[in-house]
Amino acid sequence: QVQLVESGGGLVQPGGSLRLSCAASGSVFKFDVYSMGWYRQAPGKQRELVAESPGGNINYAASVKGRFMISRDYAKNEVHLQMNSLEPEDTAVYYCHIAVIQRGELRQRFDYWGQGTQVTVSL
Repeated sequence: QVQLVESGGGLVQPGGSLRLSCAASGSVFKFDVYSMGWYRQAPGKQRELVAESPGGNINYAASVKGRFMISRDYAKNEVHLQMNSLEPEDTAVYYCHIAVIQRGELRQRFDYWGQGTQVTVSL
């Protein structure tokens, strides 16, 4: 299995900033990493993509584009999310995600999720 450990969440005022970090460990080194990214889920809402980085590509949700920045450390299997100009609508549990490919003939893909870190934007 692959374990994802997230950190950096907390309470921040509107307009403030937070930096989320995620490190993959465990059997991750037995796989090829396809992508790492961040998703979020607010109560009563579906989990949605925030930012994803498959290889050299980067995909952002329209609602965060220009405010959030994703970065990866490929050697350490880490991913970070710099969140600026935070709004109350950004309040959610943020989940780190990794997609890995099993080495071998079948090349099966597996997805793993962190346990989530709470981000609350409020006065």
